Amino acid sequence: MQSDDIKALSDLRYEHAVQCLETAKNVIALEDYKCAANRSYYAVFHAMRAVLAYDGIDMKRHSGIIAEFRRLYIKTNIFDKEISLFITDLFDIRTNSDYDDFFIISKDDVVQQVANAEKFLGAIKAYLDNKGQELS
Repeated sequence: MQSDDIKALSDLRYEHAVQCLETAKNVIALEDYKCAANRSYYAVFHAMRAVLAYDGIDMKRHSGIIAEFRRLYIKTNIFDKEISLFITDLFDIRTNSDYDDFFIISKDDVVQQVANAEKFLGAIKAYLDNKGQELS
């Protein structure tokens, strides 16, 4: 894949991440906290895929995306280890929200989830902006 195509793919994935984060923020007002938790996680998931596009990596399994992102970007200190904790928390709460019929997430917890996703996307955006400049 050519560098322009890689950047376009990464940009597309990052834009999807931003849309998921915006949806998460909007549904909090509707008191749909499970949906907000879901969209917060998917914002982070698509942001990880945006970064991994530069390495030619994509997988169907979420665990594979998370593992590769951690291996290539957290363990190498490209990103702060704190965001690795965000990934775990967002994934666990999303899974519980989606599959546990009796799981309840509070407004305060989901607001924190959205804030963590927003921090994550901020770190990813700074990285991708730099990466895009390297390709120019």
